[in-house]
Amino acid sequence: MILAVGNGESRKDVNIDNIPMKKIGCNAIYRDYYVDHLVCVDRRMCQEAINAGYQQKSKIYTRSDWIGYFANKRNLRLVPDLPFAGYERWDLPWHWGAGPYAVLLATKHSDKIHMLGFDLYSKDQFTNNVYKDTDNYNIAKKRPVDPSYWIHQIGRIIHYFSKKEFIIYQEDNWELPKEWKNSNVTVDNIVNLRYNKLYN
Repeated sequence: MILAVGNGESRKDVNIDNIPMKKIGCNAIYRDYYVDHLVCVDRRMCQEAINAGYQQKSKIYTRSDWIGYFANKRNLRLVPDLPFAGYERWDLPWHWGAGPYAVLLATKHSDKIHMLGFDLYSKDQFTNNVYKDTDNYNIAKKRPVDPSYWIHQIGRIIHYFSKKEFIIYQEDNWELPKEWKNSNVTVDNIVNLRYNKLYN
């Protein structure tokens, strides 16, 4: 089992240190939690994590374009190659963000991928991210990022790895995108993860 952690606000009350799984996290999660694998595809975010010395204790995954920028390459890894081809803009590796890459990396480590913090949508028409208004992030009152790329990309992962199980923890009333609907996908209430009820 492995837990892929996005930075949507649904996860803000979950202490992921209490969840006994290997973890893959995105970007600034390193400020608050230890994760076994940190995905930073934005160069500034990757530089921030390196400056904080995070690669001394965890692997950091980034784009091949950025590796040459960093003097200290210890524990720096390349994000995985996409296992499928596509010719639309959202199918090209340069347009993949940390969240979809974290889910893809999770498929390399387990047949059972637990997902937390992949909210996709805004609740108030503004940025939905636990790190908004901090360095290298959008301001809180900025319009939310269009989630269509994330939806498409994670949907491709789910369907490509049809023999792997994806368990998505979310709040009540969260709507599973139609692109993610498949027999290998389950949505569970985030409360079950928060209170350590489900880890099998």
